[in-house]
Amino acid sequence: MTNASYKQFCPVAMAAEVLCTRWTVVLLRELVAGSTRFNELRRGVPRMSPALLSKRLRELEAAGVVTRERMPDAPEIDAYRLTTAGRDLQPVIEAIGMWGQKWVETEPTLQNLDPELLMWDMRRNLDTDPLPARRSVIEFFYPELPPSQRKWWLIVEPDGTVDLCNVEPGFDVDLFVHTDLRTMTAIWIGIKCVRGAVGDGALQMTGRKDIANSMQHWLGLSPFAGQEKLAS
Repeated sequence: MTNASYKQFCPVAMAAEVLCTRWTVVLLRELVAGSTRFNELRRGVPRMSPALLSKRLRELEAAGVVTRERMPDAPEIDAYRLTTAGRDLQPVIEAIGMWGQKWVETEPTLQNLDPELLMWDMRRNLDTDPLPARRSVIEFFYPELPPSQRKWWLIVEPDGTVDLCNVEPGFDVDLFVHTDLRTMTAIWIGIKCVRGAVGDGALQMTGRKDIANSMQHWLGLSPFAGQEKLAS
């Protein structure tokens, strides 16, 4: 799979040759999270070039970790799905995430801010149950970011579908959330809570009180947020 080999029969070394190339574990995180289309995967790894993403997908396919198939409703689009071997990696990826949440220091974590990744993660983990049984539109405003990254909209449909837009969607907004990207990231990964951020003035909400009051519940949070962070 790679040009370099550890040349060891040890299963750890052999697995590392498949899994430890740059971006591979992060790409596997996206596949484990349920992304299947190339554009979905790109949104989960926005700093990864399309060429490298294609290369890593080909390598994982050759290693028997991923299979590629045509979408029945869109035969011109490929879908990438984990094989049985790939699905066996889910607890490995989850364990790596839990270890990072527990032992990687908070400050380095919060230096790696990325609005597109954050909003994409929020979109796919959002819990629609606490929201009204009609379309809900929530606007996030990050004033310190460039204009092209400053505004994001989560659109929750009555059937539970959640869309993410960074272009004005044309719907009335039910809740405006005004905060900085660092604060929202800290809330998402479980370092801060919504109530605390509101209390210290780092997060302001304007609009429907019921949606604002239930934000901590519908936000969903990172799958690793429940892990206590032991590194300061």
